Amino acid sequence: MLKLAIDVGTSVTKIYRIGSGIVFAEATCVTVQKDTGEIRAFGNEAKRLLGKTADLTEVVFPVFEGEIVNERCMAAYLEYCLGKIVRRSSVDAVFCVPCACPASSREKYYRVAKSAGIARIGFVEAPYLAALGQDIPLSESNPVFAIDIGAGKTSSAAFSLDGMIAGVTMNVGGNNMDIHIIDHIAENFNLKIGALTSEKLKNSVGSLIANDNQSMIVNGRDVATGKPRSVAVCSEDILFPIRIYVDKIIEYAELLLQKLPAEVSAAMCKNGVILSGGVCNLAGFADYISDKLQMDALAVGDPQMSVVLGGGRAIGNDSLLRRIQME
Repeated sequence: MLKLAIDVGTSVTKIYRIGSGIVFAEATCVTVQKDTGEIRAFGNEAKRLLGKTADLTEVVFPVFEGEIVNERCMAAYLEYCLGKIVRRSSVDAVFCVPCACPASSREKYYRVAKSAGIARIGFVEAPYLAALGQDIPLSESNPVFAIDIGAGKTSSAAFSLDGMIAGVTMNVGGNNMDIHIIDHIAENFNLKIGALTSEKLKNSVGSLIANDNQSMIVNGRDVATGKPRSVAVCSEDILFPIRIYVDKIIEYAELLLQKLPAEVSAAMCKNGVILSGGVCNLAGFADYISDKLQMDALAVGDPQMSVVLGGGRAIGNDSLLRRIQME
């Protein structure tokens, strides 16, 4: 029995294989031929076609805000993923899902996984795995607070090995920043840019450090003339469309912290907050969170891979998996 941990993200799907580590990380994306419904490309190859396809080809993202919205495309995509890493082997998979993921959403994952040929399926909430992926010890007596920021959803939770104390998932993430950056550049530079350019801009010069002067050249279409044009955009230029969503995430985290019992709050102050997700790679992100929440903020290693790494550690420890797996 081959054991996998699968983190199906709105933007990127990651897979951990016992004995091999992270073996797959590609865009959660396919292209579909409109007239026939045939799926032509998968993953990174499909995403590279975003905004560049002919009218007969559609770029489809089968996951939106952490929810599977196109089961047929998602099942085909998952078959593609498995085909790259396994060969005719029975698969036991644990899916990383947002905090308090409802049964209706898990049923979609279950149907898609079965369609892709996965034999046994389990589910674990992302905050648990974010902690495990950053080597944070879990116990019954030492509560942990984690914020996992994906492309489409953010999960905040306080928990221990004894169970979830409080948690919330909100439809805010990196994709919201990308969309707002597109509008912001159009409004302030009279330049229309695409989704891929917006994402690259955020990842390259996005920062929460005041007066940061990192910059990059951005290519797009002039709003007035329709002609191609390039401009230099610096970190300060896109601070607002990034910070507005980070502040919303902090607002929900603060509301959650206010509801915790006194002893749990004391543990949170001591242990700090664990951060995971690609957005955590923004310059100054951890310091900004720490300053706003008035507690240490930890983002160890590659935060984007924390959850799937935690999933790998969970599937390698049957007793731990039984404790944290959703019913």
